[in-house]
Amino acid sequence: MDVIPVLRGKRILLGVSGSIAAYKAAELASRLTQAGARVDAILTAAASRFVTPLTFQSLTGRPAPADLWSEDAHVLHVGLADGADLLLIAPATADILAKLAHGLADDLLTVTALAARCPLLIAPAMDAGMFEHPAVQANLTALLARGATVIGPAGGRMASGLTGRGRMLEPEEILGHVRRAAGRSGPLAGRHVVVTAGGTEEPIDPVRSLSNRSSGKQGFAVAQAALDRGANVTLVAAPCSLPTPVGASRIDVSTAHEMAHAVLEASAGADALVMAAAVADFRPARPADHKLKKDAGLPVLELERTTDILRAVAEVRARTGRPACVVGFAAETGDLLANARKKLQEKRLSLVVANDVSKPDAGFGADTNRVTLIDSAGADELPLLSKAEVAERILDRVGALLTRD
Repeated sequence: MDVIPVLRGKRILLGVSGSIAAYKAAELASRLTQAGARVDAILTAAASRFVTPLTFQSLTGRPAPADLWSEDAHVLHVGLADGADLLLIAPATADILAKLAHGLADDLLTVTALAARCPLLIAPAMDAGMFEHPAVQANLTALLARGATVIGPAGGRMASGLTGRGRMLEPEEILGHVRRAAGRSGPLAGRHVVVTAGGTEEPIDPVRSLSNRSSGKQGFAVAQAALDRGANVTLVAAPCSLPTPVGASRIDVSTAHEMAHAVLEASAGADALVMAAAVADFRPARPADHKLKKDAGLPVLELERTTDILRAVAEVRARTGRPACVVGFAAETGDLLANARKKLQEKRLSLVVANDVSKPDAGFGADTNRVTLIDSAGADELPLLSKAEVAERILDRVGALLTRD
C-alpha cells in the first residue's frame, strides 16, 4: 500500500473496545500506518481479551497503552490527546458509546476521549438488537449533536449467528471515512468537482454493445484525490465494478448520451470538470430490439456519432463561465502531443492529460500510467506513476487553476 498524501504525518488515535470486530481494528491500524499516519492504539480491558496491545505495537511501531493505572498514567492521556488530528474508535461497543455520551471516564480510552479536542469518528459494532435499542440510539443521537461522526454499522451476519445491522464497517471503507475527515478543510474545500470515469457502452442489441477496455481506475483515483482535498465530488461513472470513494455522489450511466446528460446537468454550477471517462465516439445508428442470431448471417452495423460532451461543455462555459476549469483526456495510439494540443484548442480546455494507451504499463486496466500534462503554457511529461499519483498531479494543477481564476 502506498503512502496517502492526505494522511502523511497525521496523528491518529485508534480506540479499540471489546468486540469480536477488534480483529478488524488490527488490519485498520496496519493500513493507516502504511498510509503514512502515526497511529496510537488505545485498548480497553475488554478489547485486550480479543487482541493484545502487542499486536498493535507490532503493526504501528508505537506503544499501545491499555492500562489507566500504569506508570505516568496521570499524564499519559494528556500526551495522547495533545496534537491529535483524529480520534477514531473502531470498534465502538454499546458500552463505550454510553460512556462517551455521558462523559464517563474510567479507563485510558474514555479519559483520552474527554481530553482530546480533535474530530471524533465512531464505528459501532454490536448485535443488531443492541444497536436498535432506544438507549443506544439515544447515545448516538447525543454524540452526533456534539459533532461526532458515526460511520456504519453495516448489515449482515453477526458472530452470534443473527442477521441484522450491527457489523463494523470493513477497514477499507473506514479508511475512506478517515481520508474524508482528514481532507475536509483541504485546498478545495467548498469547491464542486465533477469527474467522469469508465468506458461507455453503446448497444448493438439487448445483449451486445460497442465499448472499450477502460477500467475506470484513473477516473476513480481523480475523484478520490479531489475528495482528499476537501472538494464536493460528483462521480459520473460508466459501467465498472469499482467501489465508490467515500464521500462522492455517484451517478451511474451506460451510454455516451446518458453521460452527456449527467455531465451537463452536474457541471452547470461546478468549479471543475475532469473528463477521465473513455466515451465512445460512435454508436450503432439502429440498435436491434432483439438478440441478433448468428444463423441469420453477418449483421451490417451503420454507425453514427455520439454527443461530443466536451464541445457541449465548452458552449455552456462560453455563456456562463462554468465550470471554471475543464480537464480533458487524450488517449491516443500515435501522434500523442499533436492530437492532444488539437483537443486542447478545439474543446477550449484548461488542461489535457495525454497518454499513449498502446503502452502495456500505461493503457486501459493498468495500475500505472505515463501521462503528459498539456496546457496553453506547454507540456509537462511525467514519469511512470501509479494512477493515484497521476491523480494527485492532476488535482494539483486543477487547484492552481482555480486559485488563479
